[in-house]
Amino acid sequence: MKVIAAALLMGSACAFQAPLMTVSLKAKKVAPKSATLVVKKAAPVVAKKAAPVVAKKVVPVVAKVAPVVAKKAPVKIAVKKAPVIRRTTSETPSVTSRDVFSGGMDSVALPLFKAPITLDGSLVGDVGFDPFGFSTIKTGTQIGAFGDAFADNIKWYREAELMHGRIAMMAALGFVFPGFAHLPGNEWTGVDAYAYTNPLEALDKAPGAAVQQIFCFMAVLEFFRIKRIQDMGASYEAGDFGWGQGEGRWNPYNFNYTPEEYKEKQLQELKNGRAAMMGVLGLYLQAKASGVGVVEQLQAALESPGYYAKAGYFFPEGI
Repeated sequence: MKVIAAALLMGSACAFQAPLMTVSLKAKKVAPKSATLVVKKAAPVVAKKAAPVVAKKVVPVVAKVAPVVAKKAPVKIAVKKAPVIRRTTSETPSVTSRDVFSGGMDSVALPLFKAPITLDGSLVGDVGFDPFGFSTIKTGTQIGAFGDAFADNIKWYREAELMHGRIAMMAALGFVFPGFAHLPGNEWTGVDAYAYTNPLEALDKAPGAAVQQIFCFMAVLEFFRIKRIQDMGASYEAGDFGWGQGEGRWNPYNFNYTPEEYKEKQLQELKNGRAAMMGVLGLYLQAKASGVGVVEQLQAALESPGYYAKAGYFFPEGI
């Protein structure tokens, strides 16, 4: 019985101590809550701070550097230097018409256009007037009789311009002079053979022998010019007959210009020759239309009109 009573007492004592053990176990479960709190705080802080910093700072720096490379890449220097072909076009390969004008200077004669690359302003009287690009066509070296005198293609065109200008100046004088004086005729040629003031009519009325003399004189001058070109070769200057100032040249008037004055005289010859070529064309057309000479046309313009005798002079006296 004592043993049973002792067992009951031990059991009751254990029963009363059990709740205390339960409480201690519940208290130990609090530790996991604090652990979860640490995980929640640490993870978001690292994600929010690290990711945005890298994205905002690195990406814009790369975007700013890229346009700088793009601006330096399209350097268009080679476009201007490509069509550099100087005046010796007779020895250079053919170029397109676009290159001929795109690489030239601005034309002085035609301000809205470009001059061909062959007209670089180095020649006296070069104002860039060649709208059709004739100066770029190879012509001088194709005539074998002149050798290499016209290897520079521009020299060939300057020679032609000077020759035509000089002939036009003589022709303009021939249109005007017969109105003031003319050669006397005779029984063989005809008394009035040279009295016709209209040059177009005078050429038909002149004796055949006289016209042949004119052509023979022109042929002698032309053969002399060709012979001089062949002898001088590449050193020949356009339009140079060996007359004027200089050693070994025919200079009856003792010309002695400075280099600047000499260029000015060359320019005067060019301008007068160009004006004469245009003037002779007008004189020819006017003579063809009117049938009379230049002086007779001017006299008719200065005379009082035919109706003046009937209607009277319509300007007041003294005007």
